[in-house]
Amino acid sequence: MTNQEVLDRLTPIFREVFDDDSLVIGNGTTAADVEGWDSFNHISLIIAIESRLNVRFQVAEIEDLRNVGELARLIANKLG
Repeated sequence: MTNQEVLDRLTPIFREVFDDDSLVIGNGTTAADVEGWDSFNHISLIIAIESRLNVRFQVAEIEDLRNVGELARLIANKLG
């Protein structure tokens, strides 16, 4: 799965979690770029991603992620 394919699958999840149908994410998107992306919504986002994409994250895998691009690469690696 390509990075863009992962981003395409993540976009509706982000839009739902952050209740923003116009939200556009990219590799460089960080929590500071998304209104409402706090620690609570971060957990909600990770749970939604795990559920929708049928992947599981270890805490160590997600605690060092700096942007959406790193998250997308992690997901792509898990999905093969």
